[in-house]
Amino acid sequence: MHSSAIFLIEFGAIILGLGLLGRLAGRLQFSPIPLYLLAGLAFGEGGLLPLGASEEFVAIGAEIGVVLLLLMLGLEYTASDLVSNLKTQYPAGLVDMTLNALPGAALALLMGWGPVAAVVLAGVTWISSSGVIAKVLGDLGRLGNRETPVILSILVLEDLAMAVYLPIITALLAGVSLAAGSVTLAIALGVAGLVLFVAVRYGRVISRFVSSDDPEKLLLVVLGLTLLVAGIAQQLQVSAAVGAFLVGIALSGEVAEGAHNLLAPLRDLFAAVFFVFFGLHTDPQSIPPVILPALGLAVVTVLTKIATGWWAARRAGISAKGRWRAGGTLVARGEFSIVIAGLAVTAGIEPQLGPLATAYVLVLVVLGPLTARYTEPIAMRLAGRGTPPPDSLLAQRGTPAAETLEPMEDSGRDR
Repeated sequence: MHSSAIFLIEFGAIILGLGLLGRLAGRLQFSPIPLYLLAGLAFGEGGLLPLGASEEFVAIGAEIGVVLLLLMLGLEYTASDLVSNLKTQYPAGLVDMTLNALPGAALALLMGWGPVAAVVLAGVTWISSSGVIAKVLGDLGRLGNRETPVILSILVLEDLAMAVYLPIITALLAGVSLAAGSVTLAIALGVAGLVLFVAVRYGRVISRFVSSDDPEKLLLVVLGLTLLVAGIAQQLQVSAAVGAFLVGIALSGEVAEGAHNLLAPLRDLFAAVFFVFFGLHTDPQSIPPVILPALGLAVVTVLTKIATGWWAARRAGISAKGRWRAGGTLVARGEFSIVIAGLAVTAGIEPQLGPLATAYVLVLVVLGPLTARYTEPIAMRLAGRGTPPPDSLLAQRGTPAAETLEPMEDSGRDR
């Protein structure tokens, strides 16, 4: 059979399968992300039916998916919102790094992998998955919640930190001199700062340039600009996700609203392809030997991420429910963790590091949507144990109910 025909059959089967899985997840009122990942495992290396002709296209689609996820997140907020959140939330970024990088570094040292592997595994456990979390926030209808700016601030701080971390880890793995590593780091920081400055200072100019009454032209210009900036950022050792996010926050008003409506279907399509691609590159046979340390590390870092989100939301004055929602939403790890581990595998640092990182990320990328949804109700239920029922409490105090009712908990939305 002709290669193009095989490609169409394979890719068509993937898209159809994703649509059916999405329907199933919708009926179960469950995020489709874990089902997409399991589908990727079935079609990947060592799976039931490995792909051939369409794998390269799926890889490109996965990169576009991450870019669109972050662009759509950026469209939800203005440049002034971003700057304000970064100024107020940088302590949360430091807490996030401390609580979540240390477990990975400690495990690598305990397993005798050395300091370079410790720095690598610290990055794997530190960085949450912007792609997965963006999808989860959309699926759960929480983009307008009061805790969401706190979550996004932490994610953006992590992504910006990658502009520093990736050049450092690349230099360590390559064994280059301090001077060469410093030059790479300076370029990365300069590019990230320039993009942020342009987004904040000239956001209105960019919006006027992009604006169009024709939906087709608006779609083409916004999508083209986003991919261009993301590609340039990645080429200069800055995350493509950071570039896409900053393009989103640079657009405002009717332009942002129109772009959001036009790009939402594309975002959903390519985001699903991204999660399938993640599963494609996970060999199921490499997981069992490292599953126990991966599970142990996952348990520890689930707790540290929840603690990070809870602390950051509390510091921002969010209610108790919003604090738990913020913590549970941050649990998922994904694209950055795999990129970091892939650099170490390519450099041949430690043969078990790749499978362990893959198993760890697979566990948390499946668990992340669950913790995002259920951490808050479980925490509230546990917090309510041992509290006397309202009626009995009123009877003990002898106070009329109308005088003792507390204000209702906010719904989490900031309209």
